Amino acid sequence: MNMRVIAIAIGIPLLFSLLRRVCGQEGFVSIQCCAASNFTDQGTNLTWTSDNYLFHSVGRCENFSAFSGNDYKIARVFDESDSKSFCYYLPVIKSRKYLVRATFLNGYVPHFVTGSTFNFSIGSTSISQINSSLEYLELEGIFAANGDHTNFCLRNEHGIAYISKLELRPLNDVFYLQDYPDTILKLVTRVDLGNKNLYYRFPKDLADRIWHVHYEDADLIRGKILESPDINLHGANVSVPLEVLQTAITDDEQLIFNLKGLVTDHGELLIILHFLELDANVQTGQRVFDIYVNGDKKIANFDILDNENSSNYKVVTTQVKSNGFLNLSLVKVQETAKYGPICNAYEIYKVLQRTTETIQRDVDAVMKLKQELMVENSKHKVFGNWQGDPCHPASWFGVSCEEKSGSFVITKINLPSMNLRGAIPAVIGDLTELTELDVQYNNFTGPIPDFLATLPNLSTLSIECNPQLSSHIPSSLSTRKNLTVISGSCNAPTPQKSNIHVIGSVACACVAVTSVLGIFFSCFYKRPHRTLKRKYPVTKNLGSIDHSIQYALKNPGSEVKTFTLDYVKKATCCYQTLIGEGGFGTVYRGTLSPGQEVAVKVRSATSVQGTREFDNEVNLLSKLRHENLVPLLGYCCENDQQILVYPFMSNGSLQERLYGEASKRKVLDWPTRLSIALGAARGLLYLHTFPGRCIIHRDVKSSNILLDHSMCAKVADFGFSKYAPQEGDSGASLEVRGTAGYLDPEYYSTQQLSTKSDVFSFGVVLLEIVTGREPLNLHRPHSEWSLVEWAKPYIREQRIDEMVDPKMKGSYHAEALWRVVEAALACIEPFSAYRPNIVDIVRELEDSLIIENNASEYMRSIESFGGSNRFQYSIDRKVPALAMASSAEPSAFCQIIAAPQPRY
Repeated sequence: MNMRVIAIAIGIPLLFSLLRRVCGQEGFVSIQCCAASNFTDQGTNLTWTSDNYLFHSVGRCENFSAFSGNDYKIARVFDESDSKSFCYYLPVIKSRKYLVRATFLNGYVPHFVTGSTFNFSIGSTSISQINSSLEYLELEGIFAANGDHTNFCLRNEHGIAYISKLELRPLNDVFYLQDYPDTILKLVTRVDLGNKNLYYRFPKDLADRIWHVHYEDADLIRGKILESPDINLHGANVSVPLEVLQTAITDDEQLIFNLKGLVTDHGELLIILHFLELDANVQTGQRVFDIYVNGDKKIANFDILDNENSSNYKVVTTQVKSNGFLNLSLVKVQETAKYGPICNAYEIYKVLQRTTETIQRDVDAVMKLKQELMVENSKHKVFGNWQGDPCHPASWFGVSCEEKSGSFVITKINLPSMNLRGAIPAVIGDLTELTELDVQYNNFTGPIPDFLATLPNLSTLSIECNPQLSSHIPSSLSTRKNLTVISGSCNAPTPQKSNIHVIGSVACACVAVTSVLGIFFSCFYKRPHRTLKRKYPVTKNLGSIDHSIQYALKNPGSEVKTFTLDYVKKATCCYQTLIGEGGFGTVYRGTLSPGQEVAVKVRSATSVQGTREFDNEVNLLSKLRHENLVPLLGYCCENDQQILVYPFMSNGSLQERLYGEASKRKVLDWPTRLSIALGAARGLLYLHTFPGRCIIHRDVKSSNILLDHSMCAKVADFGFSKYAPQEGDSGASLEVRGTAGYLDPEYYSTQQLSTKSDVFSFGVVLLEIVTGREPLNLHRPHSEWSLVEWAKPYIREQRIDEMVDPKMKGSYHAEALWRVVEAALACIEPFSAYRPNIVDIVRELEDSLIIENNASEYMRSIESFGGSNRFQYSIDRKVPALAMASSAEPSAFCQIIAAPQPRY
């Protein structure tokens, strides 16, 4: 790209400059997190406000007192358990350019912050990952506002997010984002050349940029300082402080800046050079030089004084592709120049493409919707999690989106069974792309709003079971074609009808039948006090195939494909849709040419997994094909890029479904949880009995159990997998791999690897499925940090009704649940010799599923007579011995239970 040269004219009166200095804080937002009150900084005269009014119920204030590099030592801390995102929603002026600066006190953080990583983003575009191991970080970006508000968000990856200061400043300079308004600039460095004493900011710089002093080090090959304190622009239209421009670096022949230490990754950089002629003796044509970037001549015969308006100040901008180093060279033109090159200051920014965001109309509408709902539902936690962009990087809980014309639009609002109160907000009528609105089983009041008829794409309206909501359907809705209205009172004996498709509520159950059934179950199904008599025998590691188990082997001769980097980029639209991040790197959604949706894992430069894990996964998965393993479709290893391509699992991971971020968390009923557990166990069984030599996964956890469109479980992530040790192998594995909370204590202490290590981890997963709790949560009381240690007393004291996930609401059969809990307890035995093999667990889960399905069939037969429902089961019920059917084929297992499709 050619350089852009901007000449700055002189002649604006000094009075205007003084007025700007007086009124310079207009549009400034200066937030000092957790400040006791608003105050004015004596050094800069900036007015700072506290964020206490923004986060009156979210986050807490912590003292980073050990930090010595800054006067302010307080940070607002956001626990991961509160939400995944925490955003400052600040007012801006549409299309105006802004500088945002965030300050993080790192390095000397309290112990509870150690090891934390989180992202800071402008809108939905991530600017940088913050790591608590860094000593001190002041992050700065420049962007153009898309609307009248902008979100500045902290997005948790691991641990705790925190921030100390947030500053927003309007920018008037034309050279920022001039050619690329749809990008964001992340500051790499900003240097005042020739100045060794002071750094300048507001009020010297009216935009409050911070100009750092120049240090003579290896960056500058040679040069000398040139100062001219008498140079005065007399109020010129120059936003760069005069004090910055009054010093420079010059040389008789050339200036060379080696800045390779500033940029360590690849990407586009914007370089801005500031030139002011400080020598009054220099005339036009006497200081002429060429400007090179990384050896390429960007501009030839550059002359500061060569312009029509006789300005002695110019700005030069250029973009360059970084490949890990940066070299700036200003070389004198020998034929014509009398004086060598000069440079007063420079700025370097990384150019970031803005990610797709939600259209501003929908953002405004959904933020108003949040505000209106919180009037009557202020304590509802879900609205505290409605922060940031409603569609990206993940949709808010209850919100579904689609991409149209380069922006996301909100297409569905699903907020059923949330005990919401008040009127249905009229602002929903501003979501013009809405196709579905589900607010059933709430406590909304007033009339059914007729503004919904103005939504041209609305096809489904679910408003049943809102007792205080008017039953009258407005004519504006009843005359709509292609609109299904699900309405009616929960206690109504018959459904409502209209001339459109109206679905009413089902009648209440008969009291007499319910009483009889209650007596029946009390007499015949009462479970006696249970003793944990089921013990698994002391077993050796499973090392050969059990031929009583049938394996679902698909396409045994299929080969993993090799994709080119260009093909991967096209399939992912240049990595447009981010769907997750993990130890290997980032995961993007894509589509292969046949139309198959895929998940594309791209290894990041900071990945804890390296080439060995990449090769391991490719080599292993090229041999493995099973219904309950995520297959590898292909890979790319080109231009230092390591990429893995898998089928897209539309229902995410088991972890996300149980207790992940609100937008991905869904209530899983007990039969679905059982089917997921059995599917994952069958996947591990296939690994442990793999023909020839068994394979140990080494990282079994709920986030590595993925769910396809039919909720069929598939074990994923084989980067740490290994063949089981055999006689003749060179001893124990010296590298213990696994995840905290799942790691086998015996494997950790002895470094002796066996299939029983996977069994221990799977036992933790079973406890997650039953309880809905994380395996390790340091935000809970000390006795509840470890799920394993917390659960053991409940099981041994037969109090499992107190540990079961409340979201299941007793919708399970007691015998089936007990079998799973006992299996989990056996799996987490401290010594591997006392743990069952995975084949035992598979059979136990199969028996549990048969019991659950038989009980479900029995309850459905009762319900067909207008009787009770399955929520009448309690934990102390016991069924008589049921006939045990033969195990289903693993490949057909996912069809045993028709798991409900999640709503988006």
